[in-house]
Amino acid sequence: MYKDSTTDLDAVLGKTHPDNIDAYLKAHEQSLADEEKPFAAYMRELFKKKGITQQDVFLKADIPERYGYRLIAQAKNTIQRDYILRFCFAAGFTLKETQRALKLYGMSELYARIPRDSVLIVAFNSGIREIDEVDELLASYGMEPLKACTARE
Repeated sequence: MYKDSTTDLDAVLGKTHPDNIDAYLKAHEQSLADEEKPFAAYMRELFKKKGITQQDVFLKADIPERYGYRLIAQAKNTIQRDYILRFCFAAGFTLKETQRALKLYGMSELYARIPRDSVLIVAFNSGIREIDEVDELLASYGMEPLKACTARE
């Protein structure tokens, strides 16, 4: 778990002079993400915080375990935002946690002006965690379900 919140770090950075960046980096070392794989660190931290194993997330998300480990570790990349959303729903992430996960993975966050994203936002805010329920909600509005993972590695 990080020592300082992102809000706290942003406040400190707002007052930090370029000559003091080294001091900032040293003082907040425990609160900074792994530069190379921030998504992996974030996901593992939240899984631990929520008391759920990666295996359980992969099972609930219906993503093959080996492929899931590679996606989380960022050893394998995907362009399918729905795969990351599957992880987030299966792990019981909040909307805020999901938005951060998407951003750290390099994907666009859910956007309220996009109809399908709007439905997904409502699903997160309503506490829906089962992929089947999410898919049913999407289907009830004539929208595509979350893409199924076809990777079998």
